[in-house]
Amino acid sequence: MALFPAFAGAAEPGETPAGSSEGSRKDLDWLSNPSFSTEDALLVHQRTTEVANSTPEKSPLIRTTSRSELSGESDSDENLKKSSKKRKKKKKKHHHYKTKKKAKGDSSSSESDLDTKHIKDRATASGRNREKEAAANLGDKTSNLTNNRFVWLDDVQAFTAETFRIDKKSDPANWAYKSLYRGDIARYKRKGESCLGIDAKKQCITWDSPASQKKQSQRRPERYFSKNNVKTLSTDGIPVCNKSSPSDSAAFIPVFQMESSDPSDTTEVNPLGIYDPSTTVWLQGKGNKDAEHEPVNTQQAFQESVINVNPILMTKVEEYNKKVRENPRDINAWMEFVSFQDELMRGPSPYASMGEQEVRRKSLKLILEKKLAILERAIESNPGNVDLKLARLKVCTEFWEPPALIKEWQKLIFIHPNNPELWKKYLLFCQSQFSTFSVSKINGLYGKCLTTLAAVQDGSMVSHPPLPGTEEAMLAIFIQQCHFLRQAGHSEKAVSLFQALIDFTFFKPDSVKDLPTKGQVEFFEPFWDSGEPRIGEKGARGWRAWMHQQEKGGWIAVDKPDDDDEEEIDEDEEIKDKTLPKWHIWLDIEYSREARHWLPWRPEKNKNQTEEDCEDPERQVLFDDLGPSMIQLSNPDLQHQLLYSFLQFLGVPCISKLFPPNLYIAMDENNIFDNVLSDEKPLTSIDVPLSGFNSIGHMDTMLRGRQHIGHYKDGEEFIQNVFHALYLLFSGKEKSNLSICWLQYEISKVVQCLQTKNKKKLKAQGRKSKKLAKNLLKAPDNRNDLSLWKLYAYLEWLLGNTADARKVFDTALSTAETGGLKSPKLCSLSLLYAQLEVELLESLEGAVTSRAVHILTKLTESGPYVPYNGQVLSVNVLKARKTYEHALQDYLNKTPVSDRDQASEKLQVPAPEKCENSGMNSGVQNLPTALEAVTLLHTNLLRFHMKISVYPLNPLREALTEALRRYPSNQSLWRSYIQVQGKSHSASKARRFFDGVTRSTSSLEPWLFAIQAEQMRKKLTEHVQRADVGEIYYTIPETGLTNRIIALFEHATQSENGTHCPLLWRMYLNFLVSVGKKEKSKGLFYKAIQNCPWTKVLYMDAIEYFPDQLQETLDLMTEKELRVRVPMEELDLLLEV
Repeated sequence: MALFPAFAGAAEPGETPAGSSEGSRKDLDWLSNPSFSTEDALLVHQRTTEVANSTPEKSPLIRTTSRSELSGESDSDENLKKSSKKRKKKKKKHHHYKTKKKAKGDSSSSESDLDTKHIKDRATASGRNREKEAAANLGDKTSNLTNNRFVWLDDVQAFTAETFRIDKKSDPANWAYKSLYRGDIARYKRKGESCLGIDAKKQCITWDSPASQKKQSQRRPERYFSKNNVKTLSTDGIPVCNKSSPSDSAAFIPVFQMESSDPSDTTEVNPLGIYDPSTTVWLQGKGNKDAEHEPVNTQQAFQESVINVNPILMTKVEEYNKKVRENPRDINAWMEFVSFQDELMRGPSPYASMGEQEVRRKSLKLILEKKLAILERAIESNPGNVDLKLARLKVCTEFWEPPALIKEWQKLIFIHPNNPELWKKYLLFCQSQFSTFSVSKINGLYGKCLTTLAAVQDGSMVSHPPLPGTEEAMLAIFIQQCHFLRQAGHSEKAVSLFQALIDFTFFKPDSVKDLPTKGQVEFFEPFWDSGEPRIGEKGARGWRAWMHQQEKGGWIAVDKPDDDDEEEIDEDEEIKDKTLPKWHIWLDIEYSREARHWLPWRPEKNKNQTEEDCEDPERQVLFDDLGPSMIQLSNPDLQHQLLYSFLQFLGVPCISKLFPPNLYIAMDENNIFDNVLSDEKPLTSIDVPLSGFNSIGHMDTMLRGRQHIGHYKDGEEFIQNVFHALYLLFSGKEKSNLSICWLQYEISKVVQCLQTKNKKKLKAQGRKSKKLAKNLLKAPDNRNDLSLWKLYAYLEWLLGNTADARKVFDTALSTAETGGLKSPKLCSLSLLYAQLEVELLESLEGAVTSRAVHILTKLTESGPYVPYNGQVLSVNVLKARKTYEHALQDYLNKTPVSDRDQASEKLQVPAPEKCENSGMNSGVQNLPTALEAVTLLHTNLLRFHMKISVYPLNPLREALTEALRRYPSNQSLWRSYIQVQGKSHSASKARRFFDGVTRSTSSLEPWLFAIQAEQMRKKLTEHVQRADVGEIYYTIPETGLTNRIIALFEHATQSENGTHCPLLWRMYLNFLVSVGKKEKSKGLFYKAIQNCPWTKVLYMDAIEYFPDQLQETLDLMTEKELRVRVPMEELDLLLEV
């Protein structure tokens, strides 16, 4: 049989075809195809010839081979076919994927080249004529079409009217896999749910789009906080304006008014002509021609904005570099350059090339390293500047270990031992390092600091001269040390420090005054260890008297037995109820001993006691703990400040706040939000002294609150002895001030009794306070003191004796000198009298002829005071009004700094009269621009208006916001503000105001009161939602308050003053426990003691919140040397008895 049936006549009957010797005849059975068509074969041959002629020279790709090579190839083809079948099973996916890709473009040309090569090889080997070559070509082409499994019609060269073929060869992959290969199946998406072929209107097939379009269609729109959009938002916008506006054409992009091409077509959709062309086209239902290019334009615009921003930032960087290069001594320029790094990192990098995406990670470490490099360059140029070194240490705190930081601090302190501000920061740093903290270590560090600064102040340290303000800073550090010991529970040491320094300052012998501080301390030590009474103890005469007696020949004192009943408490009686949990009993005993045992223990000679008789050795204070902290105070103002600080430490309210601004670390009590009689009496509401500071003997947990008023018997006697001892030191004004402080202390206890509504205690305290007031007024120096008369009359008023109080006021005004507005004390007395009378009014009907108007008109007449007889002349009211307006205007025209107290008294007087005359605040509108005290009175006046009459809230809110912007640390103003805002349904305005104030000031009060305002709102919401009405009514729809409060706490604790504020951490811990987040609150407790490890009351709060960790907490307190007055072993013994 011939090789090709179509050319059967071409070969002779007996001739053997080429290559038949290598293979058997059975292998060629597949060529006997009955469906073979001669016309098709000729057509294929003709096309192949045409293709060969159209591609002229393929000679470099064609090589001639010999017959032996051909025979070798045919052998190898058999082996290759067998091995390729195995490979196809393993690499079917990859092979078929490549075949499908190349089939469309390259299959025809490569196969034609390959076929031409085989044809020429065979023609060379056999030497046949042209017809035989055509036959061979046609046969190879047909065999290739049959052997290769083409999938797509494009791969097949022959196209007829009905192009199809039957592939009878089986695919082994169908046996191995569950389905056809996914590359062989055309992908499409059905639209509609009906069967194919039923309804042509509902059927639609969507063929898959290219991968890039698919990716674009599936991409979600990016939110504003995504990386690209943040980059866009951070760039500065380009201002635009209309072309007609007068501006520089180079600085602005003109906006042209675009006109539509065919206005007739747009009249229907744009009758008013207010839409731009793109909107009009969209309304007409036409597509935007530039829609395809829109992403490109957006990207181009974004790149242009980056291009516009980069030169701005680069210019700033160049300016800073030029500034610090030309003037390296400019410290402010260096610090601004450091601060600029934060701004630089917020925006896109100026160093990135235009158009390329920024891939660098803006990490905190990168900013810190850049800041550190700048500061090191600055320190090289300014090696003696402390601010730069402090800034460097602050940066290093973020990524250095504590031991390395402490070494750097020690180096800095060694170089600058005369810098008190540096010492303050160093002490705070060491005090807040939990890993290295212990009470004895920090107390020794305070002593070292004060000893060094005292040597600098004396001139003993010749190498370093004293800086201005060293003496004031030494007193501030001393007070900070006392509060540190109080918070750590070592109350005895804190009281002894004050006792020692007051003796060292006010009772110093003349013979040692010329010695340096170290020499004076050496003389002071024998007196302290002699066992003689100290200030606050009975029979105390001071260091000077003891020294003189020693020089004369020894101290002879007759000890009289004390007949007073000692208020001793049995240890067994401390446990009131043994059925309570162990942690509860421990807290009760600890609190009781803290309140009773804050005085240092000393052996009593009349009872033959020795130091071994003390049951708690911690109650004894040795001189080694006090000696290093002794300093000299030569300034009389600082000496008085020391006294008032001691009185405040004991809980006595003083004339003014004397705490340094850096004592937020001493703020630990939750009483700054208490409104003392504020609602009932807004004009005379008492500002709580020592707001936020626990006085000695009071260590109340957040849940318990203050248990008792004042101190126990020993404490009250100690305070009385202190006043008696200080009376001997002063005369005149200072003695009067001490009397005022003492009487204010008694009045504050009366107010606390009124708050607690304890009538029995109020009656006893009232008798005691009145007795003290009368005794003070009997003294010759105090008989004409209007301030004491004012306090005594106010005390009578508080006790409910209104008639007696009026008699006291009238008597004081009648006996006073006729100084009028020039006498500050007379102004203050008249003001309080008028305020108390105004608060008795229930409406404004009889205000014009009231007693208050009579008092204020008589003050301006500068004549003798006449008691009220029921009538007030209108002429006198008009004269008084004009007088007060002139006094106010005179003050506003001149601002004397030294006479602020007197000016404030003058300005406070008009307020009640305005209230009486018109009920409006027309004359007080300029008061918020004056002093802080006047502003407070103005707001109190507006609150009173709202109480007794219908009055708008807006004037009060505006006055408070204006005042708080000027005085953001005034607690009284904040209390009024949150009380006013609590009545408002919407909190958005208050939140914006709090946010603005916290950003503009470093004071901690805005944070504290913002948190309190949100907590008040949360309580109100819960109260409404938990109303017992059978169904929950969401009257105030407020969500997310808990998360908002937590966010405020987090931001506040990260602020400079809030990080080490114990009160803030206590409030945060209490809030988390109250909302039930116990596990999170445990973590917060450990975070709090990391920042405030010295605060004992934090540990006591934790014991109350987490009772199961009592032993663990006590072990931690013992490790850090905090004062534990009731060890667990003692508690176990007490419970067994």
